[in-house]
Amino acid sequence: MSSERGRVLAVDPGEKRIGLAISDPTGTIANPLQVLKHVSRLIDAATIVQIAQEWGVVEIVIGQAIELDGTPGVMGRKAQRLAEAIRAQTEIPVVLWDESGSTQTARSARQKMGVKRSQRRGHMDDLAAVVILQSYLNSRDSVFPIEEE
Repeated sequence: MSSERGRVLAVDPGEKRIGLAISDPTGTIANPLQVLKHVSRLIDAATIVQIAQEWGVVEIVIGQAIELDGTPGVMGRKAQRLAEAIRAQTEIPVVLWDESGSTQTARSARQKMGVKRSQRRGHMDDLAAVVILQSYLNSRDSVFPIEEE
């Protein structure tokens, strides 16, 4: 984990789409950024690196599906390969983070916010990326406590 505070970019890689979320400048609050259409690992990685550079992020977090036995599943291994492709194109630190259940959490949150069922259809990729990022940011707070005045 990076000890430097700043913007963090989260990536929720999927078969067809890639959800992106970005933190505020203090690295505290996650916000949806955009959804990319999956092209190829190298092109996706280059696009993610470009977005990270444009936003001045200090860290990239890739959501990785972990099986119940603690090993990465098929999508988890794809996330590992995407992380490697990103690392090959930038000096920005890349972290893999367990994203298990992030899409379901995002779907549940939309339901609790009162979004109608007909409007809940469609992709959850950017919201799933927000769930991944906020989980990661919250875990950092236990390592880097917020200083009280």
